[in-house]
Amino acid sequence: QVQLVESGGGLVQAGGSLRLSCAASGNIFSLTAMGWYRQAPGKQREFVAAIPGVGRANYADSVKGRFTISRDNAKNTVYLQMNSLKPEDTAVYYCYVVAGLNDYRGQGTQVTVSS
Repeated sequence: QVQLVESGGGLVQAGGSLRLSCAASGNIFSLTAMGWYRQAPGKQREFVAAIPGVGRANYADSVKGRFTISRDNAKNTVYLQMNSLKPEDTAVYYCYVVAGLNDYRGQGTQVTVSS
């Protein structure tokens, strides 16, 4: 099993920044991809960004140029730096990791952007 603990959400004004963190623990020797998705009230889950074990990160078009995903393999942690936030970025953000043949999701952290 893999446990994920997220932090860094909160309330910010439009144009502001937040940095989300997600630390993985447990059976993590086979971590590969790590990423984030989000879900706003009444909307479908939306992919935000992902970073593989090797290779380039990829982003949803809606966040390109504003969000940056990174990972620290020594700490088994993935980050999401969010700049130039917009009210439409308001959502619960979930991190996920792929470990072996399984994927795991965090408990979610609320991000609210006020106009």
